Amino acid sequence: MILDKEKILEQIIMGYRNVIEERYQYHKLKQHYNFPETIDEDVIHHIKNYFLTYVYPNIEQRKELNEAFSSLDNFIKHPEKLFNLMVDSMSLLFSHGRHLPKIFNAGLKAMKSFRGATKFENNLVKKAIKTKVNPPYNIHKINSLIRLLPYKDIEEFMANTETFFNIIYDKILVEKIKEIIEYLINKMKKKPTIFSKKEIIGLELALTTISKGEELLNQLNEEDQEILISSILKIEKDNLEMIFKK
Repeated sequence: MILDKEKILEQIIMGYRNVIEERYQYHKLKQHYNFPETIDEDVIHHIKNYFLTYVYPNIEQRKELNEAFSSLDNFIKHPEKLFNLMVDSMSLLFSHGRHLPKIFNAGLKAMKSFRGATKFENNLVKKAIKTKVNPPYNIHKINSLIRLLPYKDIEEFMANTETFFNIIYDKILVEKIKEIIEYLINKMKKKPTIFSKKEIIGLELALTTISKGEELLNQLNEEDQEILISSILKIEKDNLEMIFKK
């Protein structure tokens, strides 16, 4: 059976969502990780849903978000378009001063980090095509494809995950990032001949993803937030080690 790239991507998306669904089962994780009572089944359920809604959305959502993803990727590659719009703001310059570029870069890092998930999926698609591994992609097949990836791709994926959670954990920084993104969105809406609707939707998507991640962490106290983030990173790292040991 020979399928085109888009069909394989759809099947990879479905397969990797199943991997996330399986990986974040509280009763299984509880056997291997020492969660405090405050990080209960409900918290893990919310983490899993966050991944499945904002980081690895389903096929229907992807179709709606493809243009937004594309415009966001373009901003990440060519940030000067946003930066030039931002430095025109006296209010931002007054409130953040010389720290403004640093905050802007942190926002770009957050966007790049959660977009790293799509890059990871696309790398799996390339391996599936190259090795002629056809769908459906169950957990075993997904893990086999991951094992074929260059380890630098795995390290980049892990670094992106860590960067994103570390940024949204920093309450002061994330509020500044949200302020800048909201400013950019409002400014872009006033320049419809320069900025397209899909570009605006791209930034709105970034704002929602960052805001929902922050909301998720804010349900816990500071100590439990640290435990949750370190646990997520350890779960992902342990899973990769298990894959590569097989």
